[in-house]
Amino acid sequence: MAEVVPGRMTHQHDGELVVFLIGMTINKPWRPDLWWPAFRAMPKMLRELSDIEDSGLLGHRLMLEGRHPTLVQYWDSLEKLYAYASERDAEHLPAWRAFNRRAHRAGDAVGIWHETYVSTYAETVYVNTPEMGLGKFTGLTELNRTQPLSPTEAE
Repeated sequence: MAEVVPGRMTHQHDGELVVFLIGMTINKPWRPDLWWPAFRAMPKMLRELSDIEDSGLLGHRLMLEGRHPTLVQYWDSLEKLYAYASERDAEHLPAWRAFNRRAHRAGDAVGIWHETYVSTYAETVYVNTPEMGLGKFTGLTELNRTQPLSPTEAE
């Protein structure tokens, strides 16, 4: 079990923040030949990103909910996310092309989706929890009672 960080904490990150959700829906679980390659593609990309200095990926977390695995990724800029997605020599484009080829013959056996959120402000509060979420990837700092939690409180 992860160690609990005592106290009231917040993340340490200033500037642009991108939260990128990407997932798949396994519509035909009895056809792993059609969805397993898409599932296996993501770990290769994450390994590649972790090996690239200043890739922009701050960290990620996999969440499993039935037939709908979802990966939450934290990036330090939208520009870096798009740069990786369009990089010809990276794992992403070949995986995307392979998915499209398989999807053509697989029909609706598997679906993929993503959502991208860009912000210059993020609020996090972790009270007596293990390192998690954005705080896990940017570091934690103690949140004192006088710190504003939102931009409107800071005015």
